[in-house]
Amino acid sequence: MPALPERKWKMNAVLFLLAFCVGLFISVQAAINSQLASALHANSVVAAWISFTVGTLVLGIAAFARGGVGEALGALAHQPLWKMTGGVLGAAFVFGTVFLAPRIGLLNLVVLVIAGQLMMSMAIDNFGLINMAVRKVSTIRLAGALVVVAGVSLTLFGDKIVAALER
Repeated sequence: MPALPERKWKMNAVLFLLAFCVGLFISVQAAINSQLASALHANSVVAAWISFTVGTLVLGIAAFARGGVGEALGALAHQPLWKMTGGVLGAAFVFGTVFLAPRIGLLNLVVLVIAGQLMMSMAIDNFGLINMAVRKVSTIRLAGALVVVAGVSLTLFGDKIVAALER
């Protein structure tokens, strides 16, 4: 495999760092939203709704600052309905994290979310689902995913495994 040119390597490094930061944000968001729900009399739905409302305001400001909102909204009418389900899935994700974090713990929640993301991402890439480009999952990437699944299992059940082995 040829080496990446210096500029492309640096850009990939920046993009990978940004993706890592998004992962950090997911954990912080879940913890913050969980605390908001607790402060709102354990109302997970209201906490998720407030989170989405604040996020909508921030994205609205960013969209109008960038421009092109009218053209984008004009194209919206010609889109199939399934393309609108991202918002439903996002709401389910935020509600799920708000609801589950205090019940199963943030670490358990996040490792299970990562495992779910990993499995679905591999399927989407490998088969080109949802009109995404096909990026075949190689044997080494599959092995990496299995290592992550093993890590998830150790995170979830490691203490019980160790306790059982010590008996």
